[in-house]
Amino acid sequence: MMKDAAAPLLALEARGFQIRFLSHAQAILTVDFPKVLGELAEALSTLAIPIDEIVGSGGGETKGTQRLRRALADKAWSKKRFEITKTINGVPRESTSHEMDHVREITDRGVVALEIEWNNKDPFFDRDLENFKRLHAEGAISVGIIVTRGSSMQDEMKNSVRRFVDLRQIKSWNDLEPYGVLPTKRQREAVAARMDKANKPVSFRDAWVDHFVSDKYGAATTHWRKLEDRLQRGVGNPCPLLLVGLPNSIVTFG
Repeated sequence: MMKDAAAPLLALEARGFQIRFLSHAQAILTVDFPKVLGELAEALSTLAIPIDEIVGSGGGETKGTQRLRRALADKAWSKKRFEITKTINGVPRESTSHEMDHVREITDRGVVALEIEWNNKDPFFDRDLENFKRLHAEGAISVGIIVTRGSSMQDEMKNSVRRFVDLRQIKSWNDLEPYGVLPTKRQREAVAARMDKANKPVSFRDAWVDHFVSDKYGAATTHWRKLEDRLQRGVGNPCPLLLVGLPNSIVTFG
């Protein structure tokens, strides 16, 4: 039963999705939350992110990840604030709150919480994992799920953006305007500095691609390897976790 319940999600691995279960999360999800696994797999299976959206988002959340959020919301994965208050002899001594973007509650089974970290600063992983740990320890959630950029998407980001400029014949800032790219003074100066180097100057195309990817999707943002770094240090342990890395195969160039 466990293998059958997890099959839709594990089938995504054939498309390059990274799927990792920790602290008995697979056993918990397949036995108590098979419907939840199916809903998540269905939402992920239709996910596609056009390269134009990656460029036009300026590093912020793409329309593709917004569509994933709406797909989950349509399946009753709703935002929820957890309030934890402790009292001694009726006197409040401690109160904390944790807001989760996507929470799925199954009556008589429990609660699953999910966060999408498309492109935040990587310390957001610490926040998410510690929130999951605290909520699990308090009995508020059964499993925590994090969806983030996978290794292949991160590794291929520069090639993907370079393919975009080739396909769209981008040669100047004006060519980028139709895609929602409105550079700041700092960004213009950074690209110009690359183009005007005394030693091996580069074209606008190469200068912009290098700057855009390093500036918006750099190593210090939320992606699979940064998440693994936290797990190796034990952040969030022992909360049962399901981790999903989005692959480069969902980036489209239509």
